[in-house]
Amino acid sequence: MPLNHQILLDNRPVCEAVASNFTLVCHPTPALLSGQVLVQHHYLSLDPYMRGRMNETKSYSAPQPLGEVMLGGTVGVVVESRHPAFAAGDTVVGMGGWQEYSVVDATEPGALRQVDTTRIPMSDYLGAVGMPGVTAWYGLVKIIAPKAGDTLVVSAAAGAVGSAFGALAKARGCRVVGIAGGPDKCAYVVNDLGFDACIDYKQHADAASLSQALKAACPDGVDGYFENVGGMVLDAVMTRMNAFGRIAMCGMIAGYDGAPMVMSHPALILLSRLKVQGFIVSEHLEVWPEALRELGMLVVTGKLRPRESIVHGLAAAPEAFLGLLKGKNFGKQLVKLC
Repeated sequence: MPLNHQILLDNRPVCEAVASNFTLVCHPTPALLSGQVLVQHHYLSLDPYMRGRMNETKSYSAPQPLGEVMLGGTVGVVVESRHPAFAAGDTVVGMGGWQEYSVVDATEPGALRQVDTTRIPMSDYLGAVGMPGVTAWYGLVKIIAPKAGDTLVVSAAAGAVGSAFGALAKARGCRVVGIAGGPDKCAYVVNDLGFDACIDYKQHADAASLSQALKAACPDGVDGYFENVGGMVLDAVMTRMNAFGRIAMCGMIAGYDGAPMVMSHPALILLSRLKVQGFIVSEHLEVWPEALRELGMLVVTGKLRPRESIVHGLAAAPEAFLGLLKGKNFGKQLVKLC
């Protein structure tokens, strides 16, 4: 059985996460039992939600245990199988974690999903045609529920979720405005992803300035907002929301270091009769097949052209993850493992 390099959570962050929170170890993979499958991971997904799980605080899921492999989505190839539904050579998606191989109990429903890479690249199953894409789909379709002609805004627009949100919203006849960090990302959002406009939040020192930029980009106000960031960005968008606007709360990356985030204008929820709803996409598995079909078709037809930031080798994962939290990635952040 092959040797398996793994990254464990060694200790919990104090405020900002640092590389020394992680440790790299190596162990042989165990022999398979009946019903188990050995998967060699080709790509590991790095996602902002992982930062929240590093804390030992109340959340929607249990904290990442110390001394165990960091949780994370993976796509790879079956090396050996003792389950009749899987064979060596199958390409599969799962939650293999920050390691080169995983031994998966394939008898557990949903533990592994076979995917077809003949028309969709393997890595896209961790981004546009994976959890980030379904996250965008759920927030748009089930919470914002737009009509053709609505003006929608999404923060972190150049990322995996934001890019999928834009393609899905444009397919429904909406005007879509992104918020991203830096001129290169904003140019990509407009020129490659087809957004109607994109605002560089780094050009604005406070929420008031960003609100004015949103007013110019959204002269008819904002009907729906997909939130990935929080903080100043949320404050700015709140001031531009139309009556009966809808806000899908997906992430609060501005608060992942543990500092409290104060909402400057909570009264606007009442005054504008806003619907504000948080959601966790893993709690809505019933929509995944429908969402993945639409997302896959957008990729195949070229209407969704996701960009990726890729680092090579498991040892590069911690620094890439820390960079993701600071917005250094461009598109979906992946680790190529083989």
